[in-house]
Amino acid sequence: MKRSATGDDQVEPAHRVEPGTPPQPVSRGAAATSLPGPSRPADQALPDADAARPARPPRPADPPRPTDPSHPADPAPPQHTDAAGAAGAAGAPGAATALITAARRTATTALLLALLPVAAAVLVAVTVLGAPITLATRGPWRPTRMAGFLLVYLVVDLAGLLAASVLFLRGRLAGPAARDRRAADAFALLARLLAVLRRTADRLFRLEVAMTPELPATDRPPDAPLLVLVRHAGLGDSFLLLQILLTEAQLRPHTVLKGVLRADPCLDVLLGRVPHCFLPPARGTAEDAIAALAAGLRPRDALVIFPEGGNFTPSRHRRAVARLRRLGQYRRAARAARLHYVLPPRDGGSLAALAAAPTADVVFVAHAGLDVIASARAAWTFLPFRRPVRVHWWRIPAADIPNGQEARSEWLLGQWERMDRWTAEQAVAATPHV
Repeated sequence: MKRSATGDDQVEPAHRVEPGTPPQPVSRGAAATSLPGPSRPADQALPDADAARPARPPRPADPPRPTDPSHPADPAPPQHTDAAGAAGAAGAPGAATALITAARRTATTALLLALLPVAAAVLVAVTVLGAPITLATRGPWRPTRMAGFLLVYLVVDLAGLLAASVLFLRGRLAGPAARDRRAADAFALLARLLAVLRRTADRLFRLEVAMTPELPATDRPPDAPLLVLVRHAGLGDSFLLLQILLTEAQLRPHTVLKGVLRADPCLDVLLGRVPHCFLPPARGTAEDAIAALAAGLRPRDALVIFPEGGNFTPSRHRRAVARLRRLGQYRRAARAARLHYVLPPRDGGSLAALAAAPTADVVFVAHAGLDVIASARAAWTFLPFRRPVRVHWWRIPAADIPNGQEARSEWLLGQWERMDRWTAEQAVAATPHV
């Protein structure tokens, strides 16, 4: 997990890890299994015997994971950050933070309003000026498609801000019930906005998603919270994943994001009303912030983490392998060097989440197809899509996750090796790889 990202002031995670007595040890199995779907068993990773890993900062004792994840311990009620920036149990931000938040949102909203007429003018210009050439060559109308999507995105962003303002004025009450209602309204609004963008991408870019296995059809919430660990590759992969989780899986995503995404004013406001974590955090380490977010998970909640910390590129892959060698983790570096389509996971945040949410099942999500548009230049070349975006996921029960930081780190790398093999099977010539 990438532990730093650009950003200004930071909102504290929406949950606090409540002190208390850790759960009593319970015996459990250690084999990693995939549920459901016809997926291969995960590799059994071996401990790194030839090089000692650098000591991690002291952390609270890692509670054993229960053998029965269908009966999770009752977590503390979640705390949410409202639109004004007032935090819950994680600690209220100071006046300076609130002022910076207000100034940032004012500036980004003003920029949004300024960009709307510019985007509309660009759409008209590229359509009119490019029409003769496009009609003569039967081209794909690529400039028109991209300008059209940009305009729709800005309009959706503005509509989301207006709707969020109405919800805020309608629900200015105090108490846990009011916070839960604000969070539910924010999730519902975010789902609708992302659905509009998804339909627009379907029409303009021929975006088609093929998922294996299919999401289970059920009307009851899952019996355990989820940690969702996702491959990071391609423009817009995080938005597509959030839309699938909200609309198709009917989950409440608690997302770990880079602070730079606060430049989107609608995203900034809506995520401020639901459990989330922007990195780097305002206080403490990224691991502490993620652990605080994971500790408050309940059934139907899904903590979403991108352990690679950034989109896959060959240069990032080389730097990641070199970093492991500098740290003296030679065996892990050798395994990472054999990954051709994914980056080795930076597991600090994932391990912190596993320790803080011992009843959570883990879902791994691999995808292929978006990775060909890793940059604006690549998007110009490969949009509209010529083949479906393929998504593959597998779920591992809490009882089958190994105990101990080292064992979990090796297990996580083994899951990423599995993800790399699946991605290789889906790859095309344009897929970035090493």
